[in-house]
Amino acid sequence: MCKQLVETKADISALILRLTLGIVFFPHGAQKVLGWFGGYGLNATLAAFTDKMHIPFIFALLAIAAEFLGSIALILGFFTRLAAFGIAVVMVVSVYMFHWQAGFFMNWSGMQKGEGFEYHLLVIAIAVVLMIKGGGSVSIDKKISET
Repeated sequence: MCKQLVETKADISALILRLTLGIVFFPHGAQKVLGWFGGYGLNATLAAFTDKMHIPFIFALLAIAAEFLGSIALILGFFTRLAAFGIAVVMVVSVYMFHWQAGFFMNWSGMQKGEGFEYHLLVIAIAVVLMIKGGGSVSIDKKISET
């Protein structure tokens, strides 16, 4: 295993960012995979991605895995850099495909067509920091890198 992938310092700021991003993304992934939190579950989500949004099956599966497995990996601090990268890619593609045309701001008032991309920028920034710093304190990555 490439030690640089898991190497991290006992960093509280990385822990806070990692847990926050993992906790925020877990419900989104659980909607897509398990049908929790008002979601449709794996089969219906895959069908929507491939049939309605015309996303190739492999990319749809990778996006769903990044949100669900990536969020769990972030919470545990396991392969943090890889999990953060997956979530960042999902956000970049989401902005490109759906949110750029709605503009910067979220649709707080319900007056614009679609949601803007300000939230996505925050997620991307957090993910980039985690790709640089790693999992930080209280992470499986930290334990692995100590051995």
